[in-house]
Amino acid sequence: MNTCRLVTEDLYYIGADDHRIDLFENIHPLSEKGVSYNSYLLVDEKTVVIDTVDWAVVRQWIENIRGVLGDRPLDYIIVNHMEPDHCAGLEDIVLNYPNIRIISTEKAFLIMNQLGYRGLEGKDIIVKEGDTMNFGKHTFTFVEAPMVHWPETMVTFDVTAGILFSADAFGSFNALDGRLFADEVDFDRDWIDEARRYYTNIVGKYGAHVQALIEKAKPLLPSLKMICPLHGLVWRKDFGYILDKYIKWSTYTPEQNGVLIAYASMYGNTEQVASILAGKLVQKGMTNVVMHDVSRSDVSWLIADTFKYSHLVLASVTYNLQIYPKMHAYLEDMKCLNVQKRTVAVIENGSWAPTAGGQIKEFLNGMKQMDILNEDMTIISALNDAKLLDLEAIAEGIMDSMKQ
Repeated sequence: MNTCRLVTEDLYYIGADDHRIDLFENIHPLSEKGVSYNSYLLVDEKTVVIDTVDWAVVRQWIENIRGVLGDRPLDYIIVNHMEPDHCAGLEDIVLNYPNIRIISTEKAFLIMNQLGYRGLEGKDIIVKEGDTMNFGKHTFTFVEAPMVHWPETMVTFDVTAGILFSADAFGSFNALDGRLFADEVDFDRDWIDEARRYYTNIVGKYGAHVQALIEKAKPLLPSLKMICPLHGLVWRKDFGYILDKYIKWSTYTPEQNGVLIAYASMYGNTEQVASILAGKLVQKGMTNVVMHDVSRSDVSWLIADTFKYSHLVLASVTYNLQIYPKMHAYLEDMKCLNVQKRTVAVIENGSWAPTAGGQIKEFLNGMKQMDILNEDMTIISALNDAKLLDLEAIAEGIMDSMKQ
């Protein structure tokens, strides 16, 4: 049985959900809500599949194609992105439809060879920026999108129907579970956190490339009627909502004025300081505060909230005269993903040689546009009454910086 849905006239959703996967890219934890692998099928004078799926759902994907096509042949497959969760079904589609032609970029075919795909010889149609193909009623144009987030990536625009097949852009974690369109869910309540976590951890490093793609896509926006990503929900309205998020994320502009307090605590003393600071901020009117124990929150959530909020508090115990390892790993991810334009307060703890604070500041100074507050704090083992004034000064410093 197939699990297809009609997207719009002539276009079917033929992807599938995966609820069994625990780690996306074997690194980012997924909830029980899983993830979707999206693929689409155009039925015109010619038949065209847009992107394949992960190994986990190839069998269902092939069944979906057969369910839509019946005895009709499959003429083409467009490969927008060669990451294996989107191209694992390539050999299977060739085995099932041996006369198929494959449309993709030159770099994509290079990666196909690197991955060892067999049976593709003589089936390639190489396209580049601005090329078009007509399949009957529908004409597609191809737009190169290098480093969003692989070098071979392109996006495909159905000029006739106004549909952007956006590869990994505008995607999200979470399986569809029968839904297809973003307006079939409460996106801001139930999906935005996973969309943010997906973007910031998967694509976050490549903000400049995302901005370049948005600029190239601007001429298409007046005729845009739908965005079909490779993970998550399809957009057919409220484009401004998701475009605004992508502009903020890709320019590293905070979504919200708020404070992320990330703390590294071995025995609870640094955690106590973080909790008292959170209370002080709330009492001063900043209720948009979130706390993360870096030893317990997966770094993917830390990164997502780092992109979300304007202010960070990094509170770390000293460990072997260094930054606590979990805090250091978080900082490394921040740097790798090009986090910038944040205001940061630093708190250190150490029982005999507190050094974490200076090292955190040195690390932040190696990043772009990170404003380190003058107000900081050193704790010797545990908070005492004399240090409460320092904590009060940090809270005041954060509040004052929000007024600037």
